[in-house]
Amino acid sequence: MSQKHFLLKGTFILTVVGILTRVMGFFYRIFLSRSFPAEEIGLYQLIFPVYTLAYAATSAGIETALARLVAASSAKKQSAKAYSYLKAALLCSLFLSICCLFLLQKNAVFLTTVILGDPRCASLIFLIAYALPFAALHSCSCGYFLGLKQIRLPALSQLFEQLVRIFFVIFLYTADAHTAFTPSVAIAVLGIVGGEIAVAFLCIHKLRTAGQPLSPHREPALSAVPPLLFSALPLTASRVLLNLFQSLEAISIPLALQKYGMSISASLSTYGILTGIALPCILFPSALTNSISTMLLPEVASMPDAQKKHALPQLLRKVIFFCLFLGFACLLFFFTASGFISRRIFHTPEAGNYILTLAFICPFLYSNTALISVLNGLDLAGKTFLINLFTLAVRICGVLFLIPQFGILGYLWALLASQLLTFGCCMFLLIKQGR
Repeated sequence: MSQKHFLLKGTFILTVVGILTRVMGFFYRIFLSRSFPAEEIGLYQLIFPVYTLAYAATSAGIETALARLVAASSAKKQSAKAYSYLKAALLCSLFLSICCLFLLQKNAVFLTTVILGDPRCASLIFLIAYALPFAALHSCSCGYFLGLKQIRLPALSQLFEQLVRIFFVIFLYTADAHTAFTPSVAIAVLGIVGGEIAVAFLCIHKLRTAGQPLSPHREPALSAVPPLLFSALPLTASRVLLNLFQSLEAISIPLALQKYGMSISASLSTYGILTGIALPCILFPSALTNSISTMLLPEVASMPDAQKKHALPQLLRKVIFFCLFLGFACLLFFFTASGFISRRIFHTPEAGNYILTLAFICPFLYSNTALISVLNGLDLAGKTFLINLFTLAVRICGVLFLIPQFGILGYLWALLASQLLTFGCCMFLLIKQGR
């Protein structure tokens, strides 16, 4: 399959699936915002820094490393070696995720009382920990098939997980509504666990159907562990550190809003509106740019060095132009439609000002996902980590110093500044790399 055909076909499939899942997620957000109080949505959003940190430590870095190693092995027609990387990834990721599951459940009260600052999150942390082993299996399967440039499973699993999650939550909510109990936001957490369990079984079925490549030279999984870990450890370390800072950022926002003068309830409501309504709206069009980014990593990783000097700059120009064009178009849309979206769709007028301010990050936010993916494909994960760490420090400074003075608007300014810095640093590195 030619480079152009692979990128276009893969991007089209992932974009269609991404748009479908975003549309479903959009209406799902409306359902959550109308079914549960804003304070409960804030509690629900508050547990995600812990979950994403655990996922980063157990799966995210391994998935990226696996996709890159499988792409390189597949380009050299080493199918048995690629399969051994999959087995090694499953072995490492499942072991880490099971350990993390027990650690989270054992320390749920400590985490929520001392770190999150709200013990009501303990039961939610306990529940969401069950998703980790199944998310690990899902992640490794997607990394393997992306490395092989097979898009069906990553696309289908994304759609399937979303469908199961939404129908499971609606079913539980409807069942609770007909009883004497008031439905709790814990239902939404159970939906995440149910979706990951369902998609894990789908991945197992797909892997069994694909089978191990026929080869007289079978490579044991243990022999693939050292090169996998060598590639995955820097990625995992950067993901963990970044998620630690992101967790600190997310946890500090409600506390900083309280310093601004808000009550605990009002600060959680504001945090829930920002992260549960405004940001998902801004991120909705990124289904397309995320698809491009997903396809770029294995494509760049499998490029011969000679081809990178000629084909890569041309590809980058097209990708950057498209992402910027989409970003400016979305900026105009959100700038004019923020009031309608917040009032008519979500019935939350406060979200309108957040969407209006966040609209200005669209051109850079959408472009940065593609640029970071290219840099990772060029084996520059260490430098992307430093870029992300630096720009995240800008956002944390916004939380610590701007929110107490200007409220949530101060954080939105810091978010815009961080995206501008990320774009500038990525462009500088790519221009330097092309010399």
